[in-house]
Amino acid sequence: MGQKNKITRRWARRGTRPVAPNDQRTASTYIFGAICPKEGKAAGLVLPHCNTAAMSLHLAEIAAAVAPNAHAVLLLDQAGWHLSDRLEVPPNITLIPLPPKCPELNPVENTWQFLRDNWLSNRVFRCYDDIVDHCCRAWNRLVEQPWTIMSIGLRDWAYRF
Repeated sequence: MGQKNKITRRWARRGTRPVAPNDQRTASTYIFGAICPKEGKAAGLVLPHCNTAAMSLHLAEIAAAVAPNAHAVLLLDQAGWHLSDRLEVPPNITLIPLPPKCPELNPVENTWQFLRDNWLSNRVFRCYDDIVDHCCRAWNRLVEQPWTIMSIGLRDWAYRF
């Protein structure tokens, strides 16, 4: 997420073009997030870098959110920092890499689109701290809406096993 963000759809009167802000600066931050669509819960961090160390911090955050005596299964794409040998995977988490180029299989992809569509697009951020504040606020708003997490994250095929 950053200053050079995406323009999303906007309502406008037929025959007009709505104005949307566009920023050419490039400061950005990263939202690391995981959702449990069955329970409507989420765990996430907003971090300045996207690398193996950041992913290890995220896994520790998820592990702390997992109920005692429970085990989390994380579906993830094959980004280098998701599958690195140096990644510190807590014992109560299992990582399952999805096939390449299959974002529709990963429920968290809908979460990113929802955050952009509702709280993070079509705006100009004042500075880096403003980006971080907006990302944190958007993530916390999502966490406060378990029904939304369930709605955008559930996949029928995931419960057949």
